[in-house]
Amino acid sequence: MSLALKYRWVLEKLEGILGKKLPVIHMVGGGTQNEFLCRFTASATGRPVVAGPVEATAAGSLLVQAMAMGAVASLAEGREIVRRSFALKTYEAEKAGEWEDKYGEFVKLLAW
Repeated sequence: MSLALKYRWVLEKLEGILGKKLPVIHMVGGGTQNEFLCRFTASATGRPVVAGPVEATAAGSLLVQAMAMGAVASLAEGREIVRRSFALKTYEAEKAGEWEDKYGEFVKLLAW
């Protein structure tokens, strides 16, 4: 739970720097196999979480090599290939009120 709350804290700092709200969170890598982490992150942030691919590092490496060889024309094309090649799962926020209370307590702990 604390990791999901920390994600929210970092997200709020990032949005403050960017001056805009990020509408969705994309999680990649091994942590996406942890359904609780994905669900908690969606609920803590109030944003949908799109989870996957698990092997994001390997896919990214392969994509960069394909681009270097000219087999993939652009980053946009590469992203579309990855999107079509891996199953992604979307998690929606649940019980927003409870998470607001928990986040308030978490922020107090950070200031301690």
